[in-house]
Amino acid sequence: MRRAAVVVAAGTMAVTLAACGSAKESKSSNSSSSSSSAKKGDNIKVGLLLPENKTARYEKFDKPLIEKKIKELTNGKATLDYNNAHQDANLQAQQVDTMITNKVDVLIVDAVDAKAIQNSVQKAVDAGIKVVAYDRLAEGPISAYTSFDNEEVGKTQGQALLKALGSKATKSSKIVMVNGSVTDPNAAQFKKGAHEVLDGKVTVAKEYDTKEWSPDNANSEMEAAISAVGKGNIAGVYSANDGMAGGIITALSGAGIKVPVTGQDAELAGVQRIVAGTQYMSVFKSYPAEANVAAEMAVALAQGKPLDSIAKDKVSSTSQKDVPSVLVPVVSLTQDNIKDTVIKQGYYTVSDICTADYKAACDKLNLK
Repeated sequence: MRRAAVVVAAGTMAVTLAACGSAKESKSSNSSSSSSSAKKGDNIKVGLLLPENKTARYEKFDKPLIEKKIKELTNGKATLDYNNAHQDANLQAQQVDTMITNKVDVLIVDAVDAKAIQNSVQKAVDAGIKVVAYDRLAEGPISAYTSFDNEEVGKTQGQALLKALGSKATKSSKIVMVNGSVTDPNAAQFKKGAHEVLDGKVTVAKEYDTKEWSPDNANSEMEAAISAVGKGNIAGVYSANDGMAGGIITALSGAGIKVPVTGQDAELAGVQRIVAGTQYMSVFKSYPAEANVAAEMAVALAQGKPLDSIAKDKVSSTSQKDVPSVLVPVVSLTQDNIKDTVIKQGYYTVSDICTADYKAACDKLNLK
């Protein structure tokens, strides 16, 4: 992955699309589509496909944020066609077909299975539809990509776990790693980043790649790890996201174990567990920044404009080289910075977090 320096404001990204010059006509097979899209001005149709709804972020943040930004960029004239694949790659392929039939001008896709989506991406491109890969680097001839620096996410989680372990961070200390789904290329990057930090510092006693990022599967994996490693021998748990952390912590609590557990996505339940002390950290990611970039890319592509002023980075997949990209930085979320992250940026209010079950813990942290 080749990166240029990317600086993204935590809540917003100011990009002046008006400064973009009109794209020159291309002699490629997509030139007629680009030209016709450019003539449409703000009257464009954007397709948005998100992968699942078990993770709270997609319906709560990503979809409404992208829709809001697209409307803002097009003076309210653009329309958004939206579907959620419910973690079903075959359903998502059908949804791409529907988007092609509906003649969207551009498609934003967060793939359920980044490899399986390749044929669908090719079909869309063959139909003259540019594709923006969102959050996960989809295979196929995509025109743009935005996500977070995923290896940095894993490193951030690993560093936080070592900090939580303190003097227990030794080669003899045993941890359990519960990674994400093998169908998600981000999961491999989180895993890689975490291993770079943890390997040689602690012993990974058991490690799992969790199908569909399922909290239930993570719960079962943690129960198996407790049986295999021994309840008194587990020093900490690397969980790749908050949803799985919930299942993991249920298994740990059931066995009477309290150890540091990582997470990701700053889900409300995860933030509440951090407040309560049952989860050590999460990774806070600015969904507005990521969503705004995706919307800016999609509108520019639909209108036949270049991405030079938006995407300063290049990322390559196994099937597409030097894709214009924006990688958004991340922050380690702990008890110490809840106010400065999720509350300050309006993800949640204090009353959202500090419900009756968490009021006493909130009071201790002076969350009022």
